[in-house]
Amino acid sequence: GKNEYDLLVIGGGSGGLACAKEAARFGRKVAVLDYVEPSPQGTKWGLGGTCVNVGCIPKKLMHQAALLGSAVKDAQHYGWNIAQPVHHTWSVMAQAVQNYVKSLNWGHRVQLQDKKVKYFNMKGRFSDPHTIHGLTKAGKETVVTAENIVIATGGRPKYPTHIAGALEYGITSDDLFWLKESPGKTLTPFVFNVSLECAGFLTGIGLDTTVMMRSIPLRGFDQQMASLVTEHMESYGTKFLKRCFPTKVEKLESNRLQVTWLNTDLGTEETDSFDTVMWAIGRDPDTETLNLETVGVKTNSETGKIIVDASEATSVPHIYAVGDITEGRPELTPTAIAAGKLLAQRLFGQSSELMDYDNVPTTVFTPLEYGCVGLSEEAAVQCYGSDNIEVYHAYYKPLEFTVAERDATQCYMKMVCLREREQRILGLHFIGPNAGEVTQGFALGIKCGATYPQLLKTIGIHPTCAEEITKLHITKRSGLDATVTGC
Repeated sequence: GKNEYDLLVIGGGSGGLACAKEAARFGRKVAVLDYVEPSPQGTKWGLGGTCVNVGCIPKKLMHQAALLGSAVKDAQHYGWNIAQPVHHTWSVMAQAVQNYVKSLNWGHRVQLQDKKVKYFNMKGRFSDPHTIHGLTKAGKETVVTAENIVIATGGRPKYPTHIAGALEYGITSDDLFWLKESPGKTLTPFVFNVSLECAGFLTGIGLDTTVMMRSIPLRGFDQQMASLVTEHMESYGTKFLKRCFPTKVEKLESNRLQVTWLNTDLGTEETDSFDTVMWAIGRDPDTETLNLETVGVKTNSETGKIIVDASEATSVPHIYAVGDITEGRPELTPTAIAAGKLLAQRLFGQSSELMDYDNVPTTVFTPLEYGCVGLSEEAAVQCYGSDNIEVYHAYYKPLEFTVAERDATQCYMKMVCLREREQRILGLHFIGPNAGEVTQGFALGIKCGATYPQLLKTIGIHPTCAEEITKLHITKRSGLDATVTGC
C-alpha cells in the first residue's frame, strides 16, 4: 500500500527538525517523531533536542552568568561602587534559563504546526524498512509508514557503569541544567569540552569545583590550546586532579558523596567528599530501541553510530541519518542543521549539493573562550609534515583587561599555514574574550581558501582582540618572542 508520509523524521533535535521543516517547504507530507527518555536521575524536557534543552543554549546562558560575575569584579576598577560581598543565587539563574528553554520547546511545536508537519510525542522502533511503531508514555501504540525515513536521535551522556555508585549517585549534563538548587561543591571527572565548560561556569558563579582528568584535556582539539585553556581555568580557581581516575562513589550519612580515586603518578588511593558528581565521559548514540538490526541499518560496532555515505544515506535505501548519531561527523548543532536541510533539498528539491564537513568552526565556552576552525597544529603536521607548514602566533592582552589588571597570560592565537608560495591558511586557533564571535568571522575567509598574504591585507578593527589576528607576523620557527607590545 501507499506510505502515509513522504518523510518521517525520528528525533526532534536540531538536525531532525531542520530536515522536516525544509521537506515541508517543498509541499511534502512530513511527520516528526520525538520522545525524551528521562535521565537515570529522572530529568526530562521538551521538543528541540540536546542543544536547546541540555546543551548549547543553557550552557551559554550559564557561561554568561559566570562572565557577569567576572565583570562585576572588573567594574570596581572602572569606578563602579559595588557592595561586597557579591552573592549568586542558583535558583534565580536556573529558573530564568529553564523558562527560556521551555519557550523554545513551545516555539518548535508552533513552527511544526505552522508548516503542517505532524508531531508524534512517541518512542519509535522499526518493524520493517518503511514502518515505525510509535509508543506513547501511556503505552498507546501508533503505526506510521513513510517513503523516506531520517534517523536523527542524537546521543545521550555515558555513565561509567564500571565505577561503583556512579549511576546511583552521579548526574550528567542532562541533569545539571535542570537542577532547581545549587549543585554545591562539584566534581566532574574526565575532560571533555562539556566538563570544562560546566566546571568553568560553576567556578565562575562561586562554587568549589574540581575537574579530574586521567590523560589529556580536550581530546581532538589542538593540544597547545587545550593546555592554555586548563592553565587559565586553574588560575581562575578551578581545581584539577591530574592523572587520576575514580574507582567508587559512596553516599555518606550527611548525603554528601565520598569519591575514591587512584592517583597514577603517586600510586596512591585518595578520597574527598562532594555535593555533586557530574560525569562527562562522552556520549552514546541513542539507537538502542530503534531496532536497526531488523531492517539492516549498519552501525559501527565500537561506537554504535550509524554508518552513512556522503549523502547521509545508510546501508538501507530510503533510510538516512544526520547529526550526532552518524559515524565520523562533528557533534555540532550547526552541522546537523545544515546536513538536514541539504538532505531534504536532495530528496525533494532536485538538488545534488552534499554537506561539506571541512573547515567547520567551533568554540569551547570555558571562562577564557577557545575558538578554532580548520586543522590543529598536530593534524597539519601529520597531513603535510612539519617542514611544510608555517605557524604564526602571538600572545596578546585584550584592552579591557588592562584597567582591571586581569592576567592575560593565556590570551593567545595562532594561524597554521602551508609554507608554499601562496601560504593557504589551514587552521586558526584563538583563546580570548568572545572567541566564538571572532572565529565565526574568520571562518568565512578560511572556507573560501584564504591565504596568509590576503590576511595581511585585511584591515583590523581597532581596538579589538580580533584585530591582532590580522597582524600576525612572528613564526614559531623563528623562535622570536611572540608577545604583542603597544598598539
